[in-house]
Amino acid sequence: MKTFSLGGVHPADNKISCDAAIENFPIPETAYISMSQHLGAPAEPIVAVGDKVKVGQLIANASGFISAPVHSSVSGTVKAIDTIKDLAGNPCKAVVITVEGDEWVETIDRSDAIVKEIKLDSKEIIAKIQECGVVGLGGATFPTNVKLSPPPGKKAEFLIINAAECEPYLTSDYRVLVEMPEQVLIGASIMMKALNVTQGFIGIEENKPKAIEILNKYASAYPQIKVVVLKKKYPQGGEKQLIDAVVGRRVPSKGLPIDTGAVVQNVGTALAVYEAVQKNKPLFEGILTVTGQCSNVQKNYKHRVGTPISKIIEVTGGIPESAAKVISGGPMMGKAMANLDAPTLKGSSSVLYLTEEQTKRKEESNCIRCGKCVSACPMGLEPYLLNKLSKVARWDDAEAHFIYDCIECGCCQFTCPAYIPLLDSIRFGKAKVMGIMRSRPKK
Repeated sequence: MKTFSLGGVHPADNKISCDAAIENFPIPETAYISMSQHLGAPAEPIVAVGDKVKVGQLIANASGFISAPVHSSVSGTVKAIDTIKDLAGNPCKAVVITVEGDEWVETIDRSDAIVKEIKLDSKEIIAKIQECGVVGLGGATFPTNVKLSPPPGKKAEFLIINAAECEPYLTSDYRVLVEMPEQVLIGASIMMKALNVTQGFIGIEENKPKAIEILNKYASAYPQIKVVVLKKKYPQGGEKQLIDAVVGRRVPSKGLPIDTGAVVQNVGTALAVYEAVQKNKPLFEGILTVTGQCSNVQKNYKHRVGTPISKIIEVTGGIPESAAKVISGGPMMGKAMANLDAPTLKGSSSVLYLTEEQTKRKEESNCIRCGKCVSACPMGLEPYLLNKLSKVARWDDAEAHFIYDCIECGCCQFTCPAYIPLLDSIRFGKAKVMGIMRSRPKK
């Protein structure tokens, strides 16, 4: 069975919410729609206080090449255009809307009918995806229209749909595959047409047998798309690791996926592309998992973007008594939420509860030179060395040892028997080195 060629670890799956069908989360009384929901420049509001808006209405324009428009997820009155705090407690601009009913823009096709015929050409598809504010839903929230437009001199050969969902606990992609497989396949076909490629793959890990069975059943009608079952290993959902696993090509150091001929898109992105192109529906809803071993509630919700996290917690019975942290994302690469009043975003994937025992760091001891961090690194780096170089600010040496190639997956820290917080120092060092690299005059 296929997998990537270097490193990786095997954390427990804990997919305890996998059997929870997607439910519609209640529409909030007030929506706080952030202008920073994508990689790149924040969107610029085009509405004013007092304006009436509908669900799906454009409320902010993209403000640069790497940016994406934002649409209202609710109908009502614009209460404020204000600075709010995000999940980390950092300030960001948001459009605050008082909800009044649920009136949608008339041009959105709200029927359940599956639309298979792709009428738009490549350029029209990319324009529609941009217009609907679709971004990558695998974590980075990179504007999808940009990713589907390779730079001059680069050509896509195939599309890979990332269905690995290798982070423990998360099951939103899994539920989309189980409940909406054909929409995902049509979304993949749309992106293939946009890229002018005739070959597509869906990379999915072996621990999702029900989704694999359903995908294979529906994929038989899409001969250009092949379902590739992969060995379970983290971080298989990383773009570089997934390309290696599925087609056996390695992204070069400092390189991009397109250098291998691959464009990688997430399951949720494929669904959003289908809805944008075939249903004229902007991206204003997302699927997130509410889970945790200490929680009595296991849910997968379709939520309106801008719903306060505190509302999700309230509706699901509050924070479990034994929970020490609330995480956005998975336990390996997710972030602890500092502000539970922050709103959901396009890329929100979870409300994960972890206990003190699951989050408390064990006492650090001396490195014993066991090499486990080196064996675990999926990028072939030497984490023990990068850790030391970062601590003593030897940035030239850190660059010479490829610190910029670190994908911050946490495999090194997960496997370290001395409990050294390797990722903390390496992440700091990587940021320093990349800042130095960017500041150099371009040749």
